[in-house]
Amino acid sequence: MSRIGKSPVNIPAGVSVTVKDSLVTVKGAKGELEQAIHPDIKVEVKDGEVQLTRPTDEKNHRAMHGLYRSLINNMVIGVSEGYQKKMELVGVGYRATSTGQILELSLGYSHAIHMQLPKEIKVEAVTDRKSNPIITLESIDKQLLGQVCAKIRELRKPEPYKGKGVRFKGEVVRRKAGKSAKV
Repeated sequence: MSRIGKSPVNIPAGVSVTVKDSLVTVKGAKGELEQAIHPDIKVEVKDGEVQLTRPTDEKNHRAMHGLYRSLINNMVIGVSEGYQKKMELVGVGYRATSTGQILELSLGYSHAIHMQLPKEIKVEAVTDRKSNPIITLESIDKQLLGQVCAKIRELRKPEPYKGKGVRFKGEVVRRKAGKSAKV
């Protein structure tokens, strides 16, 4: 039984949700998002809420019920408030600069890494003195934002011995003790 799927999605002021065939469109102040829904799941908009129903209690229907409710909720939050993730570069000589949609990273390799970001994502790289460089990514699409952050983190994952690498702001990296000296 999907408890997530049963709860309705509240629509805040300034956001409109339309359902046509099996396509849900959410428009808000920050932009517009679309999501295709499986034809078995029924979506209804009434009284400022989006309600999803499923035809049976089969396992795949229960799974899709909760999934699509979460996706629609994320779209509503995205077009009204937006999503933001901050990433931190920890390491000597690690730098980040952004020009338009291109993010340039120096992560200890012999060359700089140039990354072309999707147009839906706004990027800002800040390097303050005596602190680690911070990359701030903003978007209305939660899934796309997470995917881009994962690709950036994949370039240099935090390693457990010195803690160097690309990590999310506030992320705790489990540290390991190195080799112990022989006495």
